Amino acid sequence: MKNKKLRSLAECAVLTALAIVLSYIKIPIGLSFGGFGGSIDLVMIPLIVAACRWGLGWGLGTGLIFGTLKFFLAGGAAINWQSMLLDYSVAYMFVGFAGLIKRKPRQMWLAAIIGCFGRFVIHFISGVTIYDMYMEDIFGLPMTNVAVYSALYNGSYMLPNTALAAIVCFVLGRSMEKQLLK
Repeated sequence: MKNKKLRSLAECAVLTALAIVLSYIKIPIGLSFGGFGGSIDLVMIPLIVAACRWGLGWGLGTGLIFGTLKFFLAGGAAINWQSMLLDYSVAYMFVGFAGLIKRKPRQMWLAAIIGCFGRFVIHFISGVTIYDMYMEDIFGLPMTNVAVYSALYNGSYMLPNTALAAIVCFVLGRSMEKQLLK
């Protein structure tokens, strides 16, 4: 394809669609926290691939579109419009920071860590500013500090997601290096 913008748009659209499909395959882990969100899934992998192939701008845009679509198409839950924006649109947009490592397939694992950390930061902020009224005991520990609560709650599902994304991206980066550089 000669038109690079058209190719990047088409690939990011396909990767967004793949992420939507993957959002239906998940392991929910939020039940121990009163039924609030949190799951382990593979949705960030296509977003990271898009960001690594096309850079920061395309990565941020792909994440923003995916996060917004995920809320409306894949059973998103929010307590207000601010939580919808932060926990879906903005959080997944921050996965696009994986695009800081552009066109370096052997470092895609690092891009995954950067993107996942960006998403964690937004979920952490949402937990501190919006979900503080829902603070409860975690792992049998009484919670009195909303920052600790948010870090533990969001870390409980973001840490396994980050590890999974980094491992999958490591394997993809090594095994598909030539295809990812086209």
